[in-house]
Amino acid sequence: MHVARPLTLPRRKARPRKRVATSLSRERNQRANVSQDAALYSCSCGYVFKAAVTTSVGCPHCGTDQAW
Repeated sequence: MHVARPLTLPRRKARPRKRVATSLSRERNQRANVSQDAALYSCSCGYVFKAAVTTSVGCPHCGTDQAW
């Protein structure tokens, strides 16, 4: 049997993805995968924050270094 033209399958329409409104810091953390390499720090000023695990982290509230 001779086919005059190649057979094609019908194309599926791509569904548009829903864009979830996120903050810039959350989007940056997701790209950098900070959630898996993060620790919870508490500063002497009383501020508690989550940051990447390093040997020294600065408090985003008062700026003092948090020694490891």
